[in-house]
Amino acid sequence: MLKRLYIKNFTLIDTLDINLYEGFSVVTGETGAGKSIVLGAIGLLLGQRADSKALKAGTDKCVIEAHFDLSRYDLKTFFDENDIEYDADDTIVRRELTAAGKSRAFINDTPVALTMLRELGEQLVDVHSQHQNLLLQKHDFQLSLVDIIAADDALLTDYRRCFDDYQDCCRQLTALQERVEQNRQQQEFLQFQYDELTAARLVCDEQEELERRSDTMTHAEDIKRALYEADNALSGDNSGIVTTLKNATAALHAIERVFPVASELTERMDSSYIELKDIASEVSAHLDDIDFDPAELDTINERLDRLNDLEKKYRVTTVDELITLRDNLARQLADIENSDDTIQQLRNRSDELKSRCQKAADALTRERTKAARKIEEELRQRLVPLGMPNVRFSVDIQPTELRSNGQDQVSLLFSANTSTPLQPVAQVASGGEIARVMLSLKAMISSAVKLPTIIFDEIDTGVSGKMAECMARIMQEMGGHGRQVISITHLPQIAALGTHHYKVYKEETASGTVSYMRELTAEERVGEIAQMLSGSAVSEAAIQNAKELLSATR
Repeated sequence: MLKRLYIKNFTLIDTLDINLYEGFSVVTGETGAGKSIVLGAIGLLLGQRADSKALKAGTDKCVIEAHFDLSRYDLKTFFDENDIEYDADDTIVRRELTAAGKSRAFINDTPVALTMLRELGEQLVDVHSQHQNLLLQKHDFQLSLVDIIAADDALLTDYRRCFDDYQDCCRQLTALQERVEQNRQQQEFLQFQYDELTAARLVCDEQEELERRSDTMTHAEDIKRALYEADNALSGDNSGIVTTLKNATAALHAIERVFPVASELTERMDSSYIELKDIASEVSAHLDDIDFDPAELDTINERLDRLNDLEKKYRVTTVDELITLRDNLARQLADIENSDDTIQQLRNRSDELKSRCQKAADALTRERTKAARKIEEELRQRLVPLGMPNVRFSVDIQPTELRSNGQDQVSLLFSANTSTPLQPVAQVASGGEIARVMLSLKAMISSAVKLPTIIFDEIDTGVSGKMAECMARIMQEMGGHGRQVISITHLPQIAALGTHHYKVYKEETASGTVSYMRELTAEERVGEIAQMLSGSAVSEAAIQNAKELLSATR
């Protein structure tokens, strides 16, 4: 329930801070006084797109804030799932808009995206304006109405899950069929590529090893000369480093007893001797290994040329990529070979899922048909007191192909009298009749959905007198059981039934035109309703009439 609304610097509003209550409340005011401005501000709180032009002229920032009591509604899951602090007694929704065009939204001081604000707003407030009557032309709205009364959420969820699986399977089947068809058209070419890469006998890291061997054999003479010189320096018979170091170490060993310092030196020289001897052995081994074989070098280079040619041809840079390409070609060819079996498997899966969808859709249709009969009866009961004694109403359900919401197309058929055949309500009902139909439908929906707050924006268009009072009684009924119904109205019969009465008006100030909204006292209500009855010149008779109207509606 909306407890408090605060608006600052929005269009013609300087500051508005007003408390609201559960039950049935009414908002009145002359045309152009600013009622639509207040509704526009509430719309921003519900996630509608903002326009910097909505800021009051000469200001830098607009703030719209609402406090909600959610203690009677099970909305904690939404806050937990979105990691937002939950306060059932005082949930605060705020929207800020700057002159630079920046918009920010908050729920309990947590910044949120507009989509999240809209998701919460749909569960808090339902604003019914005149343009919503156009929904009666839309089959999706009519179907959703039946689903609400049918309370078939679980069935619809199961169906949609099955339908999503079915659609996904159909997409896989179509994609596979298209891919196989494309592959078959180029199967011969794919086979040629695969055979060529397979014949190349590709080996991981082969190219790097061949390039190393090629470099070694190409520079064999230089390598062998360097190794020979190193070997001679290390292991030469007379002047080799290893022999010289061995002799030096033996000389120091001979004086260790008389010259103790020599012991440490010989230990270090022994270590160096072992290391140098090992190095000399490796140099000698490499010297024996290095041999220039022109035929082998030609073979290596031919293999490298072959690999480079394949890399250029297939526009890759490594043998590993060629191997990956070869394996992909093998899979494509295998898909072609096995495609008929795979396609048949997907077809079987598609048929199975379609059958399951059909069963789930049939279950939905049965529940919707039951709800349709309930809607027809309840709507007739509601419309007869609203001045339609001969009203006929039918919820027509026709089969369609399987879709995301089932297999049913719903049409609301209407006739206000016995002589006119049933036709789509949006095509044959007058403005006043549509207003009464929509109000009756909203009353049914509100009982099923348990929305905290419902706002009617001039739903009384096209009605007056006794019918207006009957509509007000319906809204008063809707405001029971902890719910909140607010009606913006021009009719005194409706205004008189409100438990709380607010007036929107505007005044000229030094800074320009300013809109205000305040709750009226009992005495002020008499004057406001008298003015609604008689116009600007309020007569004593109008005042007396207003008092009688207020008294009669209690």
